[in-house]
Amino acid sequence: MKYWSKPQKIMRLAFGSAFLLMNCISPIFAQVIQESTKEAPVLEQATLPEVVAYAIKNQPVIQQSLIDERITENQIRSKLADWYPQINFNYNLQHNFIVQTSIIAGNPVKLGVSNISAAQFTLSQQIFNKDVLLANKTRNNVQLAASQNTANNKTDLAVNVSKAFYDVLATTQQIDVAGEDIVRLERSLRDAENQYKSGVADKIDFKRATISLNNTKANKKSNEEVLKAKLEYLKYLMGYPIDKSLNISYDTLQMEREISLDTLQIVDLNARIEYQILTTQKKLLEANLQYNKWSYLPNISLNGAYNLNFQNNQFAELYNKNYPNSFGLLTLSLPLYQGGKRKANTRQAELLVKRLDWDIKGLQNNVNSEYASSLANYKGYLTNLLAQKENVDLAREVYDVIQLQYKSGIKTYLEVVTSETDLRLARINYYNALYQVLASKIDVQKALGQLNYQ
Repeated sequence: MKYWSKPQKIMRLAFGSAFLLMNCISPIFAQVIQESTKEAPVLEQATLPEVVAYAIKNQPVIQQSLIDERITENQIRSKLADWYPQINFNYNLQHNFIVQTSIIAGNPVKLGVSNISAAQFTLSQQIFNKDVLLANKTRNNVQLAASQNTANNKTDLAVNVSKAFYDVLATTQQIDVAGEDIVRLERSLRDAENQYKSGVADKIDFKRATISLNNTKANKKSNEEVLKAKLEYLKYLMGYPIDKSLNISYDTLQMEREISLDTLQIVDLNARIEYQILTTQKKLLEANLQYNKWSYLPNISLNGAYNLNFQNNQFAELYNKNYPNSFGLLTLSLPLYQGGKRKANTRQAELLVKRLDWDIKGLQNNVNSEYASSLANYKGYLTNLLAQKENVDLAREVYDVIQLQYKSGIKTYLEVVTSETDLRLARINYYNALYQVLASKIDVQKALGQLNYQ
């Protein structure tokens, strides 16, 4: 029958559109799933710059921040879409089993027909709306706030990764020092054993050598276990694959050349990402204050519609005759009294701006304190590093002399053990001091706002 042709065409068109839409979006979903499940790459030799760059690219927190930026962009687009004309279409089909009857001049009259179908095209345009106006005014600052949050997360991550990297190096150096000590102690143990067997020395020297060797081996084993945990923590910060090994690469001489820092620099609050975030937040709060002041203004919109009306008692002939109508409408909406709600909201927005001013003041005091503290730590660690470097040279010289004197029978083995212990502690203290200086330098650079990853 002819009257079924239009609905059938509409249904075929709808199913065809849905099929094409699924074919278009399925590759997109597949790409998203593939990207989310793709395994992160592996570093062959992980230097500090490579480790930091890897962490910034693969750490889940950073990836979430980047997604938050994209979410924010789409939220802004959604809000700004209200500025554009809104066009809608409505369709309905109605069959009246019993048509309404009314008495007119004493006679019953049916008001309507058995079958009704209507289609409506509507158009609306916002002329003045404070919600849309706020979205348009603050879109740049909202996007900036999202990107600043990402930059702040990157800076914190870079600091934490760098310190974890130096912590791993400190433990690695302790293991290396212990390994070298074990070689010397094993040699000393053989010498003490040979002297005992030849009757030159008693069994005490042999036992002392064994005790020192056992203690050093135990200390080395303990640090090796600690190193595993520290490496796992570093991998966690980096977003590194759990089942892959991470080989740290470093140059001690290069690190020694990187310890210098200009200690006469002055803090510039504008360079701190935290201050930039608060500044952006203040702009948004000031826009919110203006928004609440706009609440006394009316909302104005323009609306129009074109209606198709089909009516007929015979369903087969329903769409043969159309009775259209259309209209245009200008709407002005102004709340006259809301129980003081608008005044309270405006006052609240003013207080939020003032409160943020105190946040900025507190940040300024905190930054000055943070810089003074980190700079004092840096100077203290640097002084300690210079002292420990001299101690290493002195301890090595003392050990070499006492070792020769012991072999000549001048010194006792106890003095050899003592000098060996002093040398080991001096070397460990030196490496610890070196990494403390480098870590404190990072704190100073962060306090100055020099670590920027925007």
